[in-house]
Amino acid sequence: MRVTFLGTGTSHGVPMIGCRCETCHSADPRDRRLRPSIYLEVDGGPAVLVDTATDLRQQALTYGVSRVDAILFTHSHADHIMGLDEVRRFNIVQGGPITAYADAQTADSVRRTFHYIFDPQAQKGGGVPQIELHTVDGPFQAAGLEVVPVKLFHGRLPVLGFRFGSFAYLTDCNRIPEESWPLLQNLDVLVLDALRHRPHPTHFSVAEALDVVEKLSPGRTLFTHICHDLPHAATSAALPAGVELAHDGLVLDVDLRVGF
Repeated sequence: MRVTFLGTGTSHGVPMIGCRCETCHSADPRDRRLRPSIYLEVDGGPAVLVDTATDLRQQALTYGVSRVDAILFTHSHADHIMGLDEVRRFNIVQGGPITAYADAQTADSVRRTFHYIFDPQAQKGGGVPQIELHTVDGPFQAAGLEVVPVKLFHGRLPVLGFRFGSFAYLTDCNRIPEESWPLLQNLDVLVLDALRHRPHPTHFSVAEALDVVEKLSPGRTLFTHICHDLPHAATSAALPAGVELAHDGLVLDVDLRVGF
């Protein structure tokens, strides 16, 4: 499976509007971070989008995303869902609806935020994304791809991470409940929230994320949802072996075998 990081930044993105810091004015392209999302492509199989980030149109054009067979939502904060209207272009290209998956709370929020998508009367006018939204509470298949949802906490908000074979994606979180640790064993690649060095009430700090890495011992760890406090080159150089910052446009090949 091929994984492309479409965005690795915070809800503000990097550079931030009106900021004069070195990271926001860096010449290193790895310091330019769109809102967080990944795109999964299985050889001979489906293409799956995790979250419809605010920057979805820009991400799709930049990284050649031309097909989406399924969408997975981690949670309903704006930076993770506000690109949903862009999905209508994929409907036109593909000639049909796209199936999406979320937990019950997120699904309810998406339906309320984008009420016109799920209102049959609004659908009659055309120009509306065609989404078939399903609620999940356990392992499922997204267009044939095996997905294991991993319950997490983003402050007090319950959210989902996802495991695909030996790869796990855990963005926007600061606590892993006891029931989820067994789902994260024997990973080749872990992608994990690490906002900044200073503590934050809803995101792992770098030190807290490193504690998770020590407990899980994945083969490789990439930090995401990174704010402008963390310049890419200097931060990655200071991290332990096997741990680095992800960056927009990074592509990985990962194993879909499952080894819990």
